[in-house]
Amino acid sequence: MKTAMRDIDERTNLAGNSMFELLLFRLGEAPGTDRRELFGINVFKVREILVMPEITVMVNAPPAVMGVANIRGQMITVINLPKIVGCNPTKGLGILLVTEFARTTQAFAVEEVNEIVRLEWKQVLSAEGTGGGLVTSIARLDGNAEDTRLAQVLDVEQILRDVFPQEHQAAMDAAVIPKLHLPPGTVILAADDSAVARLMIEQGLKAMDVPYIMTKTGKEAWERLQAISADAVAEGKTVQDKVALVLTDLEMPEMDGFTLTRNIKQDARFNTIPVIIHSSLTGTTNEGHVKSVGADAYVAKFVAEELADTIRKVLTR
Repeated sequence: MKTAMRDIDERTNLAGNSMFELLLFRLGEAPGTDRRELFGINVFKVREILVMPEITVMVNAPPAVMGVANIRGQMITVINLPKIVGCNPTKGLGILLVTEFARTTQAFAVEEVNEIVRLEWKQVLSAEGTGGGLVTSIARLDGNAEDTRLAQVLDVEQILRDVFPQEHQAAMDAAVIPKLHLPPGTVILAADDSAVARLMIEQGLKAMDVPYIMTKTGKEAWERLQAISADAVAEGKTVQDKVALVLTDLEMPEMDGFTLTRNIKQDARFNTIPVIIHSSLTGTTNEGHVKSVGADAYVAKFVAEELADTIRKVLTR
């Protein structure tokens, strides 16, 4: 237990240095080739790694759902990750990744697990617009080396929405969100690298009837905030006259949410702007670190009413 807690503390402290750990795995041969590409997922999302257990097939399950597995007394849905990505696992599906993500637990069947690598967020580049709809970013595993290995970081939010579309839509349809009034002339500046997460955030903010600016990375949000500040000064105003609040994800290429929050809170121009971290990385360890970098609140994805309530509380302090 002490070793496990020490590992958790060490990984949490990495975030303070703009670093994280990526679990690398393979899903089989890529479509139309014999290449076996590397994929990755943040270690913080992985609860455990198992040799494939017995799986019970469920009647009328979605096509990508293999069934359920009884893991330490918990019935966990098993998702065929190669099938979703379109890879052919020529070696079979021998490994199960049990993940905790946005208040849910699910398992992903993969061909094999390779290693855990420690990276800086600046080694991770956005995959937006590259045609990889299930990939948020590309990790350069060997830094700036010309022949660096590449790993595709999967968009788990998009994958779960694709596998269980009815559940996500039902949650949005059931949301009852009161209107929220920002100070006149101000907006919420939001950052998230997942396209489906941005869509859900935008739906929530529109339901609250608040103006917003959406960005795709912490770096883009930081640059936008500085540009807004410059415009405000030119108009004889302050940035607080234009930005009511910053809402940021944690895991983002180039600049993560921890670094973005720290930059804001350590800059005299911005440190009075409230920052809410909105993340699928749940748990008391992450929440504690959120406080250490100066964030005003933490809310787990995705419950629109909780997000609205958190924004309201922060703005009325």
